[in-house]
Amino acid sequence: MSKITVKIDEHTFEVELGLVPVNGTGLEVRVDGEPLQVIVPNLGDPTEAIDWVIVGGRPYEISADPDLRWMRSYHGLHKLEIHDAETSTSRPRSGDGRIKAPIPGQITLILAQVGERVVAGQALMILEAMKMENQIRAPFDGVVRAIPVSPGQVVKLREVLVEVE
Repeated sequence: MSKITVKIDEHTFEVELGLVPVNGTGLEVRVDGEPLQVIVPNLGDPTEAIDWVIVGGRPYEISADPDLRWMRSYHGLHKLEIHDAETSTSRPRSGDGRIKAPIPGQITLILAQVGERVVAGQALMILEAMKMENQIRAPFDGVVRAIPVSPGQVVKLREVLVEVE
């Protein structure tokens, strides 16, 4: 089992993860020493984002930034810190700060300004696609360096929307 420390907001958990999936979608997990069944529907497909899980028989809809600095659940936005308990150093921040369009759509509202200090998970703009509003959020704490799009602009998949450093 791999051991990690997960801090969600101000609560810290010691988590042991089985390295091999159970029955294709389940994970062998222990949280603070207690066994817990976790089912991840898209576990075998690395191209699919994990947007819901079943923990202890209860379903949870979640979303997280790619760098695992925050996650959103039904209960709100939560700051994450994840550390490998088997190494002595923390995982460095990954990604270059370029936030790209997750889907094609139209920018309807820009909520940040160039030069503004932002925090992980802060909404930076609204991208509308198929009549759904999608909040584009900061991947980590930093300063907005560029916003190469404007309200009303139609953007393509993976087009750069904001740069944060």
